Amino acid sequence: MIVDCHTHIFPDSVQSHREAFCEKDKGFSSLYENPKAKIARVEELISAMDEAEVAWSVILGFPWDRGDLCRFHNEYLFESASRYPDRLVVFVTVPLSDPDAAVLEFEWALKWGARGVGEAGFYGREMTHTEIERMRPLLSAMEKEGLPFLLHTNETLGHVYPGKGRTPIDRFYDLIQAFPNLPVILAHWGGGLPFYELMPEVKKAMRRVYYDTAASPLLYSDKIYALGKEMVGPEKILLGSDFPLLSPKRYLSELQRANLTEEERAKILGENARALLRLDGNPLENP
Repeated sequence: MIVDCHTHIFPDSVQSHREAFCEKDKGFSSLYENPKAKIARVEELISAMDEAEVAWSVILGFPWDRGDLCRFHNEYLFESASRYPDRLVVFVTVPLSDPDAAVLEFEWALKWGARGVGEAGFYGREMTHTEIERMRPLLSAMEKEGLPFLLHTNETLGHVYPGKGRTPIDRFYDLIQAFPNLPVILAHWGGGLPFYELMPEVKKAMRRVYYDTAASPLLYSDKIYALGKEMVGPEKILLGSDFPLLSPKRYLSELQRANLTEEERAKILGENARALLRLDGNPLENP
């Protein structure tokens, strides 16, 4: 069973009024001011899922600074999940700069069936220790519920691309150490953090950390799968496509070429996510 742990969908109005939303949020503008930057609706996601035989997808919004925009996007995510209840899992977005509002949005989302929070991102800037402390009420509440926090990470070397943050990877490690029982999904292979799990003390601290493959074909050669398996173990790697940036089919072909056993490939494709998200059944087996 294939589970895509990292997809993005947007309400129609965001696509049709892109410039207006760029004016409302600098982070959004940094990723989407280019009219060629893809913005997808839920129908397009379901079509891509069917083409790649993806059973479940985690749907994500955007980490808006404003609470009203977070609620606007979250309502669309829940409405989409209500239309495809056996295919979609909702991770909500919350206003991370407002600790009280973030907790209230999280508590509201729990009542509607949210399975996590994310993708949280600090685009074009660093996530500081002040930011981590500001997130403490939210992350403590999530830790209590045992729900995962999906965090945008990226390497600080290499080519520049829209949304590339400047947070050093040790800052992500600081957050993980501050909330040792919080399940954390580090997007985009954790920006290089898997290498440091070769250190015993880091591996111990990162026992609740997972890495998704989002945007992997644009960042690394397909050797990353075999190397990642050796560094952190196949049970900590989650398939993530970053749809609509890339189609999930792109990853399936890479995984076929990767030096993995069938058992390891199955874990990455869906078994790990199935356990983490507590998914029951395969909807594609009962059309």
